Amino acid sequence: MVFSSTIFLFIFLPALLLLYFCSRDLRWRNAVLLIFSLVFYAWGEPVWIFGMIAVTLINYALALLIAKRREPLFRKLLLVLAVLVSLSLLFWFKYSSFLFNSFAALFGSGTRVASKHLPVGISFYTFQVLTYTVDVYRKKAKPQKNPLYTLLYISCFPQLIAGPIVQYADVAQALTERKTSATDFLRGMQRVVLGLAKKILLADVCYRMLLDLLKTTPGPQSFLSAWTMALLFSMRLYFDFSAYSDIAIGLGRIFGFRYMENFDHPYISKSIVEFWRRWHISLSRFFRDYVYIPLGGNRKGTARTVLNLCVVWVLTGLWHGANWNFVIWGLYYLVLLLLERFVLKNALEKIPAWLRHIGTMLLVAIGWVIFAYDGVPISDKNLVLYSPDFPALGAHLLALIGLSGSSGLHFLPFWDKGFLLILKRYTVLPLLFSVCCLPLKDWLNRFFVKSERRAFWGELLGALTLTVLFVLSLIFLIRQSSVPNIYYNF
Repeated sequence: MVFSSTIFLFIFLPALLLLYFCSRDLRWRNAVLLIFSLVFYAWGEPVWIFGMIAVTLINYALALLIAKRREPLFRKLLLVLAVLVSLSLLFWFKYSSFLFNSFAALFGSGTRVASKHLPVGISFYTFQVLTYTVDVYRKKAKPQKNPLYTLLYISCFPQLIAGPIVQYADVAQALTERKTSATDFLRGMQRVVLGLAKKILLADVCYRMLLDLLKTTPGPQSFLSAWTMALLFSMRLYFDFSAYSDIAIGLGRIFGFRYMENFDHPYISKSIVEFWRRWHISLSRFFRDYVYIPLGGNRKGTARTVLNLCVVWVLTGLWHGANWNFVIWGLYYLVLLLLERFVLKNALEKIPAWLRHIGTMLLVAIGWVIFAYDGVPISDKNLVLYSPDFPALGAHLLALIGLSGSSGLHFLPFWDKGFLLILKRYTVLPLLFSVCCLPLKDWLNRFFVKSERRAFWGELLGALTLTVLFVLSLIFLIRQSSVPNIYYNF
């Protein structure tokens, strides 16, 4: 089940809100939320829901043992067992076929195995169950006595499928002590509507523009079409993923949970370091807290710091997909971050801010081109294949500098019929969508809070805007079903 569906909006969510808020006792509210969360997941994964439950209960039992025992070696062995159990399921479904096929190709074998069906949200809930056991091991949080509450933490539907990745220590207290005020409910609903509009009116429209362009020109046939594809994919990815996070954070607030922000307007960044402080914040935080710092962070010299960063970025790439283009994408950012940190730091500070911003966004767009070419057609992103389209990726990267490598290196036309089609059909829409990447809401809030009169008109304008966005979203949703989230199968 996805948030941007009529079943969720008109049946699932109203029924849940009614039963949840009719329950006065928190224990009953937790029971209602757990049942609906399991139904939410089982809607898309009727079989592998048992895998998620099994991994959760095993980690619940091991965490209790870790908390009771005092012997350091025995506690560490239990932690290793918990990590192996959690990662084994993820490895089997997501990486086993990839590794087998990679080794087969390396040794010249023509044998290939088909990719396995990837259980929905497995990359997200695996990381969350790991944070629970590790936080208990580190004594950062106490073990949960009630196994159903542990299961609720893992399966809670707002963040279950595509994040943000919630660390157990952040919500441990809320599982047993939380309330929802009228303000929480209102602000949560506002965030849900905003996320829904971002998904349906921005992300899905970007997707359809990209499809129209690809139908006209299967690959970039000109300099402008190459950059238009990169721009549309960049915006679609941001709007799609941040919309899911907006809805998840809003729903969490409605039910009394305060999830961390997952995006902070990353496309206004002036450096790659800043970009990764603003993009998928919960993932960066996870790798920092559970990989980079345990490996030694930057405390053991430059060489060890570089090695630790290499491990983190290879894992970051692989987390996004079992495919070599994702590894290359991770290494691409590793190189950029190392250049910023060790080579260009003083020089970058002397460059005007606007020029640093343009340079950063060009590098980010190139990164998304690498990210996009995983061998899966853009119109069929629910499949998981392990054969990246390197020739197409190379052709697109060359097209970004106006060159073509087919039949010898030569210059591409400046524009083509695909670019002209987008220009004719959508006119300035891509430019308007680019403006939506800016922190418009923050700017308006700062303007309207300067006086009580402005604040009143600001609230009124905000309510009217959200109402219009919600109505438009429903109209678009009813006319044509929403496109599945790009991170749905992670």
